[in-house]
Amino acid sequence: MERTLVILKPSCIERGLIGEVIGRIEKRGLVIGGIKMMQLEEGILREHYSHLVDKPFFPSIVASMTACPVIVMCLRGVDVVRVFREMTGVTNGRKAAPGTLRGDFCMSGSLNIIHASDSVENAEIELARFFKPEELFDYMPATLPFIYEKDEY
Repeated sequence: MERTLVILKPSCIERGLIGEVIGRIEKRGLVIGGIKMMQLEEGILREHYSHLVDKPFFPSIVASMTACPVIVMCLRGVDVVRVFREMTGVTNGRKAAPGTLRGDFCMSGSLNIIHASDSVENAEIELARFFKPEELFDYMPATLPFIYEKDEY
């Protein structure tokens, strides 16, 4: 099964949406293969958002992402990168479709509650950035046969 990184951002934590987001992940049938709370610092944000470091709005990213601890998760599932990106919705919450996490829970382009890896390759890089190998688990939940046909996973 594929893996992807998810970050519940401070805008999610402070608004008390942790349970709503995790509940939707579980209801969809995605497997949580690792989860922890951590306080981000500018160094890891410079690495994670290296493509944005030179943008004039980067200091506001640092400010918003360090406002409180975040929750990082590894999700597992068939096509999980694509599936979870579709669940997340477009970056700007005002433009995100109803039914998506951002469409239902946010109104901002930057305070958009969640980060989701954009490719399988980036997911693996991002997971290594936020998790030690021993913090990730490849267990097979007992519910798997009720989520996928055996030949799908």
